Amino acid sequence: PRRQEQQQQQQQQQQQQQQQELQDLGQKQQQQAMSADERKATKKSLVIVAAIFVASVATMCYVYAIFPELNESEKQHLKIPRDIQDAKMLAKVLDRYKDMYYFEVMFGVVVAYVFLQTFAIPGSLFLSILLGFLYRFPIALFLICFCSALGATLCYTLSNLVGRRLIRHFWPKKTSEWSKHVEEYRDSLFNYMLFLRMTPILPNWFINLASPVIGVPLHIFALGTFCGVAPPSVIAIQAGKTLQKMTSSSEAFSWTSMGILMACACASLLPGLLKNKFKQKKEA
Repeated sequence: PRRQEQQQQQQQQQQQQQQQELQDLGQKQQQQAMSADERKATKKSLVIVAAIFVASVATMCYVYAIFPELNESEKQHLKIPRDIQDAKMLAKVLDRYKDMYYFEVMFGVVVAYVFLQTFAIPGSLFLSILLGFLYRFPIALFLICFCSALGATLCYTLSNLVGRRLIRHFWPKKTSEWSKHVEEYRDSLFNYMLFLRMTPILPNWFINLASPVIGVPLHIFALGTFCGVAPPSVIAIQAGKTLQKMTSSSEAFSWTSMGILMACACASLLPGLLKNKFKQKKEA
């Protein structure tokens, strides 16, 4: 009887091992199938991103083609500014043609601005200062807010297509923590978006890339960007009025302007904080 019991136990153990091996094999096959699907989806997303990039470059080339004829000394300055000196020289060239080719000049600056924002390329600050130099305050402010919101929305879309897997792979803990915060403060996301756009706590390119991954809705993201970039843009526009006297982009931000900006940022958080307090009182 003992031998029979031992044989039965051995048979049961073998059956359990076989079942476990079958389950492991099934899980591996599912993972392989999922990874294959993910690869296909990633390839498709990369193709879409490449197509968008090519279309953007083609648009930039079209803007250059429709621009009025320039002499050789002017052509060398028709480029995206990388420092304040480039912005000065570009401002002189565009200001010369702005009155006669008003919409062509505006369209060119807008396309360049959106291009930088879409692909998270530095340099949009100089274009903000440039818009302040070229146009009256209301027009410059609207253009900066519009370009920032449109470019950030396109960057959000690209991140949603491609960057989601990469960000979750490299920052899994932070991604899960931020996602929890988004769920916790979902009713006040607009206020927090305003705060982040007004302060240098996180760079704008990081906000654009991370927002779709942690679950920030697109409409809140776009509207929060449009409104949130307005206060810093006012400072850039004011700096644009004295562009030719500037020697560095840091001159655009004085201690007074930074203090006002921080006050606006803190004020943007108040409605969200009050909402959360009222919620806690109701739940209690």
